[in-house]
Order: sequence, then C-alpha cells, then structure tokens
Amino acid sequence: MAEYVLRHQLPADGSWAVSSAGVFAADGMPASASALEVLAEWGIDGTAHRSRMLTDERLAAADYVLVMTHAHREAILSQWPTEADKVFLLGEFGRGSYPQEIADPIGQSTATYRRVGGQLRDAVADFILYLVGKGELTSRNGGNKEA
Repeated sequence: MAEYVLRHQLPADGSWAVSSAGVFAADGMPASASALEVLAEWGIDGTAHRSRMLTDERLAAADYVLVMTHAHREAILSQWPTEADKVFLLGEFGRGSYPQEIADPIGQSTATYRRVGGQLRDAVADFILYLVGKGELTSRNGGNKEA
C-alpha cells in the first residue's frame, strides 16, 4: 500500500520512480483484497501490484529505502550493511499521530488495513514534507530520484 500511496502523493511528472520490494515477500503475488479495497476507497488503483523480492540491483538503484518495521530494516542491513544511509523507517519522518514503526497488516482484517493505511498516508505526507525541506522536491519538479 505504501508504494501506491507515495506514488499518488508525489508529482505526476515522472520525476520520481517509486517501487516496492519485500525482504520477506515472494515474487509475483498480487496485493491483498483488503489492501486493494482500502486503496480503492482513496481513489487509488493497486490492481497492477505484484510483489518483488529486494535484490542488489533494486537496492543500488534506490535513493531512499522506506521500511515499515525495525525487523524489515534489520533484515536489509544484515544483508547490505553498506546501504544503511538510505534505509529509513517510514514513520521516522513524522510529526503525525502514528507510531515510528508501522505494523505490517498482512493477513489482518480490512479494518486493520484501513487503520494502518491511515498511518501510511500520514507518514508518506511527512516524508514528502521532508523531501521538500531538503530541496529534493518542489511543486514544479521532483528531480530524478527513486524511492
């Protein structure tokens, strides 16, 4: 969900590439029905989503790697310790009323996806404010970055 929420909130000028890859995911799996339902409620179509494993190439191409949990971050850093400067908890940019660590709702109810989705939306908005503050994103041009 975070990938699609971030894409939806970034400028649609093609200056940012957003993709997701999992540390515990199998390749090719669609988003859950609950995730798709919540995204659709927000006017976001996530039906094209297919899971992908994180690889050396995907990690090397990224400017930012945003994870939801400490376990995700530690899994990445245990395999790629030299990439620590680009791996962040999505919740750490925040001023919002959500936890720094945002729980993965996989296998939970649609209500849980809505609650977590709200946290993701707030955290993504704060991440965008962080990018604006760093001068990496403006309303006219986002620069050529990958998140």
